[in-house]
Amino acid sequence: MADMMQFDLVSPERKLASVQARAVQIPAASGDLTAMPDHAPLITTLRPGVLVVDGADGETRFAVTGGFAEITPGATSVLAERAYPMGPEGRDALQALLDETRAKAASAQGNDRDALNKTADDLAQTISTMA
Repeated sequence: MADMMQFDLVSPERKLASVQARAVQIPAASGDLTAMPDHAPLITTLRPGVLVVDGADGETRFAVTGGFAEITPGATSVLAERAYPMGPEGRDALQALLDETRAKAASAQGNDRDALNKTADDLAQTISTMA
């Protein structure tokens, strides 16, 4: 199908998805982007956020905490630090990570503190979409 591309989402623990997709919305570090068939080749880092896959069976959403995305004209692969299907399990795991990140930020200084606070903000926003 010319209007579809291969999409794969993996984390160190497991493969979460391997499907044909029309589009994949990616929370890239430099801003959200949408990968579609025939997209120009691109590699980007991820920030914590919601990854949305528009597949043959409808829309599927995953929470990711970071990682990398590789986009080619025929496929998009996401290698996530951590990834969870949207739901209670993912929400609980992200809340624990948010609490840990906030604790680290409280004792950090300078640029490290700023980076941890940004990550905490992104995690909090992701969690709010899971409610």
